[in-house]
Amino acid sequence: MSYAEFLKEDQRLVILRILNEMPSYSSNSSIIYSVLEQYGHALSRDQVKTHMQWLAEQGLINIDILGLVFVAHLTERGADVATGKAIVPGVKRPAAGA
Repeated sequence: MSYAEFLKEDQRLVILRILNEMPSYSSNSSIIYSVLEQYGHALSRDQVKTHMQWLAEQGLINIDILGLVFVAHLTERGADVATGKAIVPGVKRPAAGA
């Protein structure tokens, strides 16, 4: 696996984990962008939205589009992936106990 692919998988996992930690299991692309930076992922807003669209295609999140902002809602399957109960190729599996 290339380093670029490894980063994509980790970024997608972080997005799912962000949503899993939110009280409503949802957040907007702007907040997700900011939190990804705190976790060491310097992405463009477009890259964040691209990851969100990919996660939606996999059935891990649902997206509402409000103007330029995407609002992501974690699905049950997405929560299972975020916690390591399910595995989806293209999303890093969390470490044990994480």
